[in-house]
Amino acid sequence: MYIAQELRKKSIAEYLLYMWQVEDIIRAYGCDLSRIIKDYISRFDYSDEQKEEVTDWYGDLVRMVKREGCQERGHLQINNILVADLMDLHSRLMNSSKFPFYHSEYYKVLPFIVELRNRGANKSENEIETCMNALYGVMLLRLQKKEISPSTTNAIQEITTFIGMLSDYYQKDKAEGLEFEE
Repeated sequence: MYIAQELRKKSIAEYLLYMWQVEDIIRAYGCDLSRIIKDYISRFDYSDEQKEEVTDWYGDLVRMVKREGCQERGHLQINNILVADLMDLHSRLMNSSKFPFYHSEYYKVLPFIVELRNRGANKSENEIETCMNALYGVMLLRLQKKEISPSTTNAIQEITTFIGMLSDYYQKDKAEGLEFEE
């Protein structure tokens, strides 16, 4: 919860990746809040007040996972809305001539997006989802200490730069508003 709050202020992309990880943690514990408290939350050095706040947060998320039918896969609607917001911002940036560096970065990453989409099962996901799924997949591989090929590493570096730029524009748009030229 505390990490999520900080990431949300700093980087919406990192926040989403973290929240996807939280969804997986909830699923790993069978969407059972008592197991999450006993086997996960208890491992952290929280004060009683912090434990209560974190327990409430996880409890809310567990209820949402169950209500939205995400017990085995998928993402919570609150996270899907953020991905849609990022896609909307991406479209506005691409439709404006005021962001040439963003356009340049997008065209550098586009071949990787096309390749990932061709390999993936869900060909209907948008470009931002494709990038986020690639970042999340590599994050999981790293957590499992699995080898990542040089070509994948290169693709992920480009995708990271692109999504980082989009995330920075998202923060700026929320804080002060971006001016788009149509």
